[in-house]
Amino acid sequence: MHPFTLDPAKMRRVLCIGAHCDDVEIGAGATLIAWSQRCPGVRFDWVLFSGDDQREAESRAAAARIHVGGDYSVRVLRFRGSYFPAEYGAIKDAMEALRDGPEPDLVLTHRLEDRHQDHRVLAELTWGTFRRHQILEYEIPKYEGDLGQPNVYVPLDETHVTAKLALLMECFPSQRHRAWFTEDLFRGHLRLRGIECNAPSGFAEAFYARKLTVD
Repeated sequence: MHPFTLDPAKMRRVLCIGAHCDDVEIGAGATLIAWSQRCPGVRFDWVLFSGDDQREAESRAAAARIHVGGDYSVRVLRFRGSYFPAEYGAIKDAMEALRDGPEPDLVLTHRLEDRHQDHRVLAELTWGTFRRHQILEYEIPKYEGDLGQPNVYVPLDETHVTAKLALLMECFPSQRHRAWFTEDLFRGHLRLRGIECNAPSGFAEAFYARKLTVD
């Protein structure tokens, strides 16, 4: 596949939205590592909508490894996990407050078809709030089997793959008891997407773009 290149000179701020601590890392961790290395002038703002003290510390540790020496922030809100539909109004208010903040050039969020209720609520609210922005939706493998057919691929170097897998396994001890939170699952997912885009290394992360404006 012939790549479409994002111009780092025109991308100054990326907003990363996640329902839970570890979502951004699972869905886009390797891409963020690559971008942080290749685009040192870009600011990355993370907003995670639920998490206790332990999980917040885990995501902060992971973000520090992703954005080594870079410009970034991590904000963790305390909405109740798995109950986002019941807190829709308050979460929408929090999302609207994000829109009133610094203008992002790119927004990363959950996939609209994600069957996890918290992920789906945030995806819907992201699209309702950031209506004039470029949005890429990341995917998370899970029990529900809701992976689809992405249309945006980021080929990865082996170093990015290794770094992502290491930080997931080392920064999130609270999740290691889960049957799906394993290195082979995450590697297999990256390998599958790498095959689909013919990545030179054999690995890639994939996203969904509903609308794409080419300048």
